[in-house]
Amino acid sequence: MDHHHAGPVETGAPMDYREHEKTYDLFLAGAKWGTMMCVVLLIAMLAGFYAGGGLLGGILVFFILNAAGFYLLS
Repeated sequence: MDHHHAGPVETGAPMDYREHEKTYDLFLAGAKWGTMMCVVLLIAMLAGFYAGGGLLGGILVFFILNAAGFYLLS
């Protein structure tokens, strides 16, 4: 079936721009913190596996860099 509409395309409810802004801000925060966590994990794995830090050294680097990242990005 082919539907032909003569009116405007947006015939639904009006946009809730405040809710849209909150969702966008939440997305940006998740992207920022998620990226920081991935980078910190990779650096901790590098310190643990290739720099001779071992498991405890990698975990220590992970927690120290996470604390520094949360301090710097908040």
